[in-house]
Amino acid sequence: MEMSVGQVAKRAGVKVSTLHFYEQKGLIASWRNAGNQRRYDRAVLRRIAVIKAAQHVGLSLEEIGEALSELPSHRAPTKEQWRDMAQRWDATLNEQIARLQQLQANLSGCIGCGCLSMKTCSLYNPNDVVGEVTQDDNVLNHPKMGVTQLLKDWGKRR
Repeated sequence: MEMSVGQVAKRAGVKVSTLHFYEQKGLIASWRNAGNQRRYDRAVLRRIAVIKAAQHVGLSLEEIGEALSELPSHRAPTKEQWRDMAQRWDATLNEQIARLQQLQANLSGCIGCGCLSMKTCSLYNPNDVVGEVTQDDNVLNHPKMGVTQLLKDWGKRR
């Protein structure tokens, strides 16, 4: 069943401009009828639902687009195709969860420390011990290794 842009927008709970944006980014596809009006296959509703859910958990449109590019654009993917896509996102989501847990673990100490210094902050510290150990700009890039572990590793090097 083909649907107009207005019908899709209403059913998906998004603006028409959002559909145009998704189409421009290659996330969804349409075709033109004889009157040059956009038409969408009903399967686009599921793709939009996946896009919205993926954005809700923090995936970028680029990550979403990469995953959707492997799925058929004018028909509903199979359950196996959806499952494979979700499994590829699993590692990305686990990394985001670890980053948030690291932030949560250090946030109360950071707020209470009062240093107001980006050079000595335990969350963002390019010029201190943690920066030396990680050779990176901040601890949040190393969610699996907290400040305590980084300091232990630094101590072993000395």
